[in-house]
Amino acid sequence: MDCKTMNFSRHAFERMFQRGIDPDAVAQVIAEGVVIADYPDDQPFPSVLLLGFDGRQPVHAVVARELATGNCHLVTIYLPDPAIWDESFKRRKV
Repeated sequence: MDCKTMNFSRHAFERMFQRGIDPDAVAQVIAEGVVIADYPDDQPFPSVLLLGFDGRQPVHAVVARELATGNCHLVTIYLPDPAIWDESFKRRKV
């Protein structure tokens, strides 16, 4: 995702450390992750769900981007549960 700057919400910062997700992995997921869901109506900025990997571990990040400035905001980050997500971690199981 193309971000001019990256801001971490307090929630995202806390979850990152609670879940043991390395800050370098966060940066990699945001820079190289694949958009698997788009939330154009999110407020105050449109957001996306990204899938990236920390080694072999899948990681999901919700990132909102200010269209006017290109500044991004990490909303949350988590390790997707295989009981909820398909084997590609791109789609929820029904």
